[in-house]
Amino acid sequence: MSIPFMKSIAAYLACALFIIGIAPRVDASFAPSGILLPVQTDRATDLETLQKALEQKMVKERLANLGLTPDEIQARLGQLSDQQLHNVAKQLDTLKVGGDSGIGIIIGILVIAILVVVLLQLTGHRVIVK
Repeated sequence: MSIPFMKSIAAYLACALFIIGIAPRVDASFAPSGILLPVQTDRATDLETLQKALEQKMVKERLANLGLTPDEIQARLGQLSDQQLHNVAKQLDTLKVGGDSGIGIIIGILVIAILVVVLLQLTGHRVIVK
């Protein structure tokens, strides 16, 4: 079975691969157009965000267990600089509420076990424990 122009196609592909192979690798990225100024933060907004988080029942109980009174908490919040207050308020959104109870790991193990059983059934193998 002969394809017309096979030699010319092979020669073209060989040349294209050679040219692609000798081209230098270039890394590119966006360059900033000007000097980046620090973000202006609003202390009142950040303080309000922290107050909402501190008003939650679980947070109040945990702070009380640690021996902190509401007055001490307010005094410590007042001591924070604007940048520290902004960082804490920004990180509140990334916190996991309730944490991970391990259910994801259990579900993952069950899915793997079901896949193994299905594969064994499809291939006709039997597992015998003596």
